[in-house]
Amino acid sequence: MGPEVFDSRDIGQTEEFLSKAYAKMRIGSDVKNPRTQISRQVMGSVSIDRLNLEYAMSFDVNPLGKVCLCAVETGTIAQQVAGGPDELFGPGDTVLFAPHDLPYSGEIRRSRYDIIMFDPALLQQMAGTLPGRRAEPVRLVGHRPVSAAAGRHLRRTLAYLRDDVLAAPELAAEPLVVSTAGQLLAASVLTTLPTDADDAAPGSARPEALRRATAFIDDHADLPIGIDEIATAARVSARALQYAFRRHLGTTPLGYLRQARLARAHAELKTGDPATTVTAVAARWGFFHPGRFAQLYRAAFGCSPGDTLRSAAELRHD
Repeated sequence: MGPEVFDSRDIGQTEEFLSKAYAKMRIGSDVKNPRTQISRQVMGSVSIDRLNLEYAMSFDVNPLGKVCLCAVETGTIAQQVAGGPDELFGPGDTVLFAPHDLPYSGEIRRSRYDIIMFDPALLQQMAGTLPGRRAEPVRLVGHRPVSAAAGRHLRRTLAYLRDDVLAAPELAAEPLVVSTAGQLLAASVLTTLPTDADDAAPGSARPEALRRATAFIDDHADLPIGIDEIATAARVSARALQYAFRRHLGTTPLGYLRQARLARAHAELKTGDPATTVTAVAARWGFFHPGRFAQLYRAAFGCSPGDTLRSAAELRHD
């Protein structure tokens, strides 16, 4: 079955359609005869709508009863959930547009965007199946992904469902595909958006998240990684990751990364390769200030990097 299509310049018809598709709402426009184009695809409890509004549409919406994501292509969207802070979303943003149980309001300003909705029960079903996640009810607590890498992952997931699954009727009609697609969406949301599980007491998800983070750092210390990539690998927010490292290791994620790179530099200096210099080794592992590198090295290994290199070179010649 193909997508449901709506195309109208009647604000009353548009309000009626949106109220049926989402939740009871009131809308307004800044122009006469505002054009609204909507293409809706539905698969099980998941719906993906592509919308194009050629005007600034104000809105005031009752709770949706569904998790609602938004991926903005053009224009901007100003939004406020239940008296919370104002949010402004623009091109490239993929966000939680509204929780399932709270009203929201705002203005969509000449925008093309996607709205993705699904049953919040899917979040609870998936929450207990992901490593490091608690089995208790979980709630989304922020609009934006926990990192830039997480945002890219969420956008790719939504594009895959929209362009590869829903666009193929023979796939979208298969019950197993429908079930798996919903689970994929819920799992992606849980691992990319901040949840109250991220702020749970240490001792539940934290040690497992910490293990994932340290393993990722150890495996990728030679690459230009930062807090965003580490948090994504650990499947927690950057804030929760900082807390876990401070509590369990007495350092920060970037402090642990620095120590991992320092250990690699130490191992390289210990080879005593005559073509190796302290400056080159330091730069290779991200230490661009020789004095600072020497200070950190001495604190970690009890000698200067030059001493390590000279001792190793002497052993090679013996």
